[in-house]
Amino acid sequence: METIHYISSDLLSIDQIESIVIQDLKLELSEEARANIVKCRMYLDDKLKSNEKPIYGINTGFGSLCNVKISNENLSKLQENLVKSHACGTGEEVPQEIVKIMLLLKIQSLSYGHSGVQLETVERLIDFYNNGIFPVIYNQGSLGASGDLAPLAHLSLPLLGEGEVYCDGFRQPANKVLEKMGWEPITLQSKEGLALLNGTQFMSAYGVYILIKSCKLSYLADVISAISLEGFDGRIEPFTDLIHLVRPHKGQVQTAERMRDLLEGSEIIAQEKKHVQDPYSFRCIPQVHGASKDTIDYVKRVFRTEINSVTDNPNIFVSEDMIVSGGNFHGQPLALALDFLGIALAEFGSISERRTYQLISGLRELPAFLVSDPGLNSGFMIPQYTAASIVSQNKQLATPASVDSIVSSNGQEDHVSMGANAATKTLRIVDNLERILAIELLNASQAIEFRRPLKSSDFIEMFLKSYREEVPSVEEDRILHYDIEKTIAFLQSFQVEHEVL
Repeated sequence: METIHYISSDLLSIDQIESIVIQDLKLELSEEARANIVKCRMYLDDKLKSNEKPIYGINTGFGSLCNVKISNENLSKLQENLVKSHACGTGEEVPQEIVKIMLLLKIQSLSYGHSGVQLETVERLIDFYNNGIFPVIYNQGSLGASGDLAPLAHLSLPLLGEGEVYCDGFRQPANKVLEKMGWEPITLQSKEGLALLNGTQFMSAYGVYILIKSCKLSYLADVISAISLEGFDGRIEPFTDLIHLVRPHKGQVQTAERMRDLLEGSEIIAQEKKHVQDPYSFRCIPQVHGASKDTIDYVKRVFRTEINSVTDNPNIFVSEDMIVSGGNFHGQPLALALDFLGIALAEFGSISERRTYQLISGLRELPAFLVSDPGLNSGFMIPQYTAASIVSQNKQLATPASVDSIVSSNGQEDHVSMGANAATKTLRIVDNLERILAIELLNASQAIEFRRPLKSSDFIEMFLKSYREEVPSVEEDRILHYDIEKTIAFLQSFQVEHEVL
């Protein structure tokens, strides 16, 4: 079985990153990457020896201090000062799963040989990754331009023996971990601090993590909506392929096909219906879920480009003998994509809550609030309140961050993306979506019990059997908080094959 992933110029995909993380593959530089890093560093050292002109970020100050020339003997101190001074993060800690992806993406970006870092700097980042040493990073502090400066400064501090890390399950000073591992702190050379801090790896890591989760929840939204449709005694006609082929948006067509597959062989869907039409939250599942799927696909393309890119500044081009200061650190493509993704995920939750509402409304021969003896029992009255509250919060969180910009660095950095804010709030949206879908499943699984002895499809019956091992049906009122939490855990543990996403 494969145990190592080699960092190279081969394109990384979101699915590959998921596999690398889940399989806990170790990282190692390919010979190509190693040669590119060494070649670029040698070129930069030679350039500094032969060139007295100021080169931004290499022998100058940063931001609006770009015109301040720094003497050669202070270049290492300049880079160390940069990392320390920019470690201004605050707020909540970034989840370690995302920090792990940040390390991977930073290593990948530095490996192309356009950043001027030392080989030992990249190798130390790989050591951190391979040994489960994750820097403590905070989720507030980045404007999403000039790179994710504050978060990436916290990512880089442990290279210097500064800051804190998680190691062996404990939060501890980085210098103690370096001492334990027998590692000396890295002495940063010219350009290195800027190469580490300029970049979009904070936004990118959040985006990758959210996309991995979004793909799974997109699939589960279809499965749970099919169970709701069965519980509501809905009709199959809205999923007929002919309807969708005359309006062939990819996600719409895929969703309709999946719904037909999920419901194939169901006795409930096949029984004669008393009603002519279903509400939009059931009838328009392909159109709504499908549009969100298409958004996920678009955002995946944006992030695939980003995670295979060089996003620090300035960029070094050895063959062309050029060092160019530009703006590849600007997070605008990610900010727009993350905002779009947040809206799409919020819509998954919005239509889910509407299905939950329909299920508890006492329609289609279902008892009010899906419980026997309503009145004495409140049944599933209040989980819908909870879902409605979360849906409302998601609508607020879906307000775009990318339309905002605040001038920084004395006007030198006069337009920023706010992509980091887009990233952190979209993570909250996707986590909220998981909770909303869990509440729908809790209701849908209860509703379908009132259709017995009719059975649903083999797949849905298998899915419900697994679920019922964790969450039994409700006969009389009990504390439903525990049922919701168990349902969330069930969805998190449910394995989805990549082929069906």
